[in-house]
Amino acid sequence: MTAVELPFPGLAGVPVENGPRDRKAYASDQEVRWCPGCGDYAILAAMQGFLPSLGLRRENIVFVSGIGCSSRFPYYLNTYGMHSIHGRAPAIATGIATAREDLSVWVITGDGDALSIGGNHLIHALRRNVNLKILLFNNRIYGLTKGQYSPTSEAGKITKSTPAGSVDHPFNPVSLALGAEATFVARTIDSDRKHLTSVLAAAAAHRGTALVEIYQNCPIFNDGAFDAVKDNDTRADAIIPLVHGAPIRFGRPGSDGLGTRGVVRAAHGGVEVAVVTDDNVGDLVVHDQGSEDPTLAFALSRLTDVGVLHQAPIGVFRSVIRPTYDDDARRQVAVAAAGEDDLAGALGSLLQGKDTWAVK
Repeated sequence: MTAVELPFPGLAGVPVENGPRDRKAYASDQEVRWCPGCGDYAILAAMQGFLPSLGLRRENIVFVSGIGCSSRFPYYLNTYGMHSIHGRAPAIATGIATAREDLSVWVITGDGDALSIGGNHLIHALRRNVNLKILLFNNRIYGLTKGQYSPTSEAGKITKSTPAGSVDHPFNPVSLALGAEATFVARTIDSDRKHLTSVLAAAAAHRGTALVEIYQNCPIFNDGAFDAVKDNDTRADAIIPLVHGAPIRFGRPGSDGLGTRGVVRAAHGGVEVAVVTDDNVGDLVVHDQGSEDPTLAFALSRLTDVGVLHQAPIGVFRSVIRPTYDDDARRQVAVAAAGEDDLAGALGSLLQGKDTWAVK
């Protein structure tokens, strides 16, 4: 066995033993059961096609899900997996990743699962920087329980649970992740196989927690929520592509009587969209996903429409290196076991000190 080398440093410590190279090897014998047209099918196909590139044995890959339509994912992959508890997948995955350095750990969750009951587990996994990858399927609705509004549904959303319209202000998952000091944050789209696969690869290459929001269409309860970024007639003007080291520019000249658009610094301190001219082309913001300061990445995330989606940045917002929780925890255990410093003695004193007592 050998350690995984580039391009997947995020998998350092996971043994390689000539894993399957055929996507069919990662498809389980279970019947895939989502509604016809569900975006989950496209994400599953992309993941099955991507996994062979990791070069790992199936026994060294684990998918942990919570509750919701997306959480059926582990059933359909021929790897290890767990369909766990509502909102608790990041907590369970943290335990797995900390105890087993030899595993590639992935969390599958939805906007309802991750951002409602699972909100605390999500933000603490992100701030701890546990070495796991979180795929957040965002369809802006509760699909499994038949169409109630979710934490990402737009204000005024009429659903079975909000017949007069939701009065909640929605979460922006990317903003939330950046606010929690996540070291890797990205957004992609279920139907864009090429972009989705490239983001999965970038997440796998990252050492630490990677949060990937995936815009995923629910054709039954929230159909068309992401038409702006999917339709060939509108996507060029709706998608703000984030490419590391490149000026942020988008749109088709003359598509709406204007020139191409770009992102520039705003007077209020954030960023804003402006029509690109000869006078301001030099003012375009150059995307730097590796910046230690997440301020710009957060400002870019605020360009996302929180109501009916008309435009959204797509790509990797942030990718920085920071020590991981599980690596540091294992290092402490190893040092204590070896008795190489005062840690072993300190633990012994704690366990046998005056603050302990016998229970009879």
